[in-house]
Amino acid sequence: MKKEKGKKRIALIIPPLLKGSSFHPLFPPLGLTYIAAVLEQEGHEIAVIDCPICKFDHEKLMDELTSFHPDIVGISAMTTMIVSALQAAKNVKETCPEATVVLGGPHATFMDEEILRQEPSVDIIVRGEGEYTMLELARFLPNWSKLADVKGITLRRNGKIFRTPPRPHIQDLDSLPYPAYHYLPMEKYRIYGRVHLPVMSSRGCPFQCTFCVASQIFGAKFRARSPKNVVDEMEWLRDNYGAEAISFHDDTLTLDKQRMLKICEEIKKRKVELPWGCQTRVDRVSKELLSKMREASCHEASFGVESGSQKIIDAVGKGITHEQCEKAVKWAKEENLFVAVSAILGYPGETKETLQQTVDFVRRLEPDDAWLCIATPYPGTVLRALIESMGWKIHNDWNIYDTSHVVFENPELPAEEILNARKRFYNSFYTPKYMLRQAVKGYLKGNFYSRVMA
Repeated sequence: MKKEKGKKRIALIIPPLLKGSSFHPLFPPLGLTYIAAVLEQEGHEIAVIDCPICKFDHEKLMDELTSFHPDIVGISAMTTMIVSALQAAKNVKETCPEATVVLGGPHATFMDEEILRQEPSVDIIVRGEGEYTMLELARFLPNWSKLADVKGITLRRNGKIFRTPPRPHIQDLDSLPYPAYHYLPMEKYRIYGRVHLPVMSSRGCPFQCTFCVASQIFGAKFRARSPKNVVDEMEWLRDNYGAEAISFHDDTLTLDKQRMLKICEEIKKRKVELPWGCQTRVDRVSKELLSKMREASCHEASFGVESGSQKIIDAVGKGITHEQCEKAVKWAKEENLFVAVSAILGYPGETKETLQQTVDFVRRLEPDDAWLCIATPYPGTVLRALIESMGWKIHNDWNIYDTSHVVFENPELPAEEILNARKRFYNSFYTPKYMLRQAVKGYLKGNFYSRVMA
């Protein structure tokens, strides 16, 4: 098919899983589908290829690209996928040599100069939010002389690496189109057989947790969609894609409590009776708010409690207390919510004693699910800078940056101690008694997430 003048063929890719990877995609890729939707509005021809969900290896991916004839190939990758992303970039340059290869995502944002120095197959890196950066690249390419005016990219120029100024964050999130899911095999995205789809109702995080880059990617200013716009999307997902549940992918959904109450009112008024879950902070909920959320079909709340040691909580910059954790979990349970908590093991300053305190604290909270994540110094985090400043060895095998491996050497706490503490907790947590408790909560008390776990 002949292209319209000035329009591009743009392929947006989640790269293939490497052999041995334990990653399994649960949700369609929000970032790429938002970019696809913005590009589509301007008339570009789009392909979105989620290799993990389609079970494509690198050879199959290249077959798909060869038949599409892309002008631009955008590759997005988290840290654990960056090795595969760079392999895909090399393959694209061999298979589609005329295509411009663009890399994006958190890892590329913070490792932009290193990647361009080491990987000649990558032409441009998009830093931070990608929607309007990719739109401008599509407008200007292949006229490289105009790219200096595109904010938020890193590229080579006259033999040197050149970073354009940061792109301002999108202030009116209601102006964005809904994610372009029609480019994906949506029937493949199931969680235990259920159609469970994501919604991002806000961007930006004012908190400065040392293990996280959210405030650097999306900014420290909280930017929110209107309650009507959010519930419109929930209805759209139900009516167009058969959504049976919604997962809010905001960093802190309840940051603005009044806005959250308005979302709940809108859900109830319009009878959008989809069970939904969210991630939030223990200091950003109240008993009243959780009650209103439950009335609006909220079935799950996830809290980062971080540690059983207040010293470690303070070290990670979380700004919460054990008392706040206990109250939030108690209130959520009283509303029959499925309560998940996460904690960090092995942060600098951790000892055998604080490890045990964390295990004991999480057990005492009695959540419905728990994630004990090993402290992982992702590029761009304060944690990584801290470890580097102390001269501790950091392993750069990006494939194992999945929070279940120890990737830096703490001379004060052997990796074996951390891994054993984690293993002991999980062995004692997921028991037949646990499954029975979830069955009761799910089938007798009607909690969607407990039914899934049971």
